[in-house]
Amino acid sequence: MDTQTKDRGPTSEQAGQPERDPSRSDSAKSGEGVGERHEAQRPSLSDRLRQHWVLTAAAACIVIAALVAGLLYWLDIRHYESTDDAFVAARSFSIAPKVGGYVSEIPVTDNQHVTAGQLLARIDQRDYTIAVNQAQAQVDAAKANIANIEAQIASQQAQIDQAKAQLEQAEAQLKFAEQEEARAQDLVQKGAGTVQREQQTKSDLNAQQANTARAKSALIAAQLQDKVLATQRDSAQASLDQAQAQLDQAKLNLGYTNIVAAQPGRVVKLGGAKGAFVTPGQSLMMFVPDEVWITANYKETQLTDMWPGQQVEIRIDAYPNRKLNGHVASVQPGSGTAFSLLPAENATGNYVKVVQRVPVKIVVDEWPADLPVGPGMSVVPWTKVR
Repeated sequence: MDTQTKDRGPTSEQAGQPERDPSRSDSAKSGEGVGERHEAQRPSLSDRLRQHWVLTAAAACIVIAALVAGLLYWLDIRHYESTDDAFVAARSFSIAPKVGGYVSEIPVTDNQHVTAGQLLARIDQRDYTIAVNQAQAQVDAAKANIANIEAQIASQQAQIDQAKAQLEQAEAQLKFAEQEEARAQDLVQKGAGTVQREQQTKSDLNAQQANTARAKSALIAAQLQDKVLATQRDSAQASLDQAQAQLDQAKLNLGYTNIVAAQPGRVVKLGGAKGAFVTPGQSLMMFVPDEVWITANYKETQLTDMWPGQQVEIRIDAYPNRKLNGHVASVQPGSGTAFSLLPAENATGNYVKVVQRVPVKIVVDEWPADLPVGPGMSVVPWTKVR
């Protein structure tokens, strides 16, 4: 049976299995051998690092340097307080004339830098020159009036002296007449004189008494006239002072026609033009002084170790490659909202605590001349507080 089965063909188990291709079996065996050889020949990571030891050392140095730099940066930056809520500030103001008139000249232009005392604008001066001349004429007239009154006072003083002399003469004559009348009465009583002589001396005495009274009245009148002239001189002096004040005001108004810079700075938003009519107080231009600083609105939690005099490093957003140095000038005694137009009222309604911002004034040690820095520009200050 077994021999017959073998002769007849393959068994059922052998029939269910596919026949193997000898060539395919050989190629598969060869592929598996090549893969194993490749895996055996692939270098390990340590072999690669030893093979490229220069690059490995360089990479290690870079990593170590980065770690050291990061550590140093962290150790240094924790001593600083910074904020991006910081801006350049200045006390800019409007340039306006104090007198009205037509603008005759504007020798400056937009964004021009000017020095203290430099002419910014000029108003037509003809009307104000005439006013100065009129006031000067009134001053001259008042001075002439005073000179006339002083001459009258000098003349009146001479008349007073003359009246005094006449009074002295009259008093001397009166004294002699009294003596004559007394002698005449004595002679009459003794019978050595005549009654006619006694009457004559008495008449002369009465005449001298009247003459003396008249001389006294003339002296009093002269003295009173002198007081009147002195009062007129005081009135004339007051008129002179008034005229002088009007002259000074006219000169001031004439000077106000020249609008000059009170301090060095820059002209911005120039709105005036030659030939335009302006009224007192009308804005011609804006002026930004050279004195600018930085207002940094730090959080109140950042002010623990912040004091005036601490050094500050400043970066301007417009010029990120330039670093400026400054120092803390002062810290505002209160938050920014406390001094706003409508301060917060925390005593009413529901309260939610919010970290407040406190303005800190930072002064730059020296502004670069080549950087056009002005109010409102954003900066980032780093204040060293430790």
